[in-house]
Amino acid sequence: MKKPINVGVVGGGYWGPNLMRNFRALPDCRLRVICDLSEDRLRHLRSLYPEVPGETKFENLLSDPELDAIVIATSVKSHFPMAKASLLAGKHTMIEKPMAASTAQCEELIALAREKGLVLMVGHTFLYSAPVRKIKEIVDSNEIGDIRYISARRLNLGLFQKDINVTWDLAPHDISIILYIMRELPHSINCRGGAHITPGVEDVTSMSLHFSKERSAIIQSSWLDPRKIREMTIVGSKRMIVYDDIQTQEKIKIFDVRVDRPPHYDTFAEFHYAYHYGDIHCPYIKQDEPLKTECQHFLDCIGQGSVPMSNGEAGMEVVQILEASSESLKKHGAPVDLTARDYGRNTTAPFSRMGDQVPHPGHGQNGAGTPTAEARK
Repeated sequence: MKKPINVGVVGGGYWGPNLMRNFRALPDCRLRVICDLSEDRLRHLRSLYPEVPGETKFENLLSDPELDAIVIATSVKSHFPMAKASLLAGKHTMIEKPMAASTAQCEELIALAREKGLVLMVGHTFLYSAPVRKIKEIVDSNEIGDIRYISARRLNLGLFQKDINVTWDLAPHDISIILYIMRELPHSINCRGGAHITPGVEDVTSMSLHFSKERSAIIQSSWLDPRKIREMTIVGSKRMIVYDDIQTQEKIKIFDVRVDRPPHYDTFAEFHYAYHYGDIHCPYIKQDEPLKTECQHFLDCIGQGSVPMSNGEAGMEVVQILEASSESLKKHGAPVDLTARDYGRNTTAPFSRMGDQVPHPGHGQNGAGTPTAEARK
């Protein structure tokens, strides 16, 4: 029988309890400690998991020789110092999105993890969801033809943040999915937005990502919308996909619709667009929790010494795009060229390079199945 991996989770606020619940439920894991600055919050968490010790001092996790891994689910500004301390203490480290507050911080964490031979993973949960995996499968099979553009909307009323704007809060989900589907990085970005509630903190933004072959993606993010919307549309030359994560069953719909232009014409009167209207297909997707698969993947990578799908490089690519969006916001929406930046840039997105390492049904030490998406943020 394999020795369970001892995990500590830091941060008992919005997302941390979900991580605690999942790691506690995995048979090849022992949730050894939970950590939060608030005694009241710890008291509540200990009522849920009475067998798990609580800590208010992060330093005690670093000095625990029995602790194998630390999972960080705190505010963005603390991601880098906590992750750096964790890696220096010899702990495998998983960081919630976004990975850090700057590309430079990401690069330092990646180098440190490589030097120490430790697993560094970022919590891009939707990459472990069945709908997103199914979309990737459909796109790679050329069923929808060449991608023309992607439109994503992630809107709701709140939760307002004080240290980051809505793009840094909500857009990492959509950015990671888009990079995974597109299989490449954008060459330029522009972003516009407004700060209506807290001065200097944009609560509504619209970001445009520009790729090769005239392809593009638009991401709308808002804390001010009356409805919770989690929707992505992928428009191809043959068919189109609508992914609605709010739906409990039919999360993906494939529309057999397209528009074609005539191959040749002699006069304007002869020019007619050809519209094709076909069936709508909803593929079956097995229901499961993507966070469970993400947590299992972290444990598997530790046990097998493998590289996570959402590794440090993948997390850094998302932060690069977020940084560029902030720069564009300051320039009132002016485009920011990513190709001119010295990032050791590879035009292929890490998400596509690492794709085969994502858990599939029956894989993993506990046989975790393929997940479906959950309405996370």
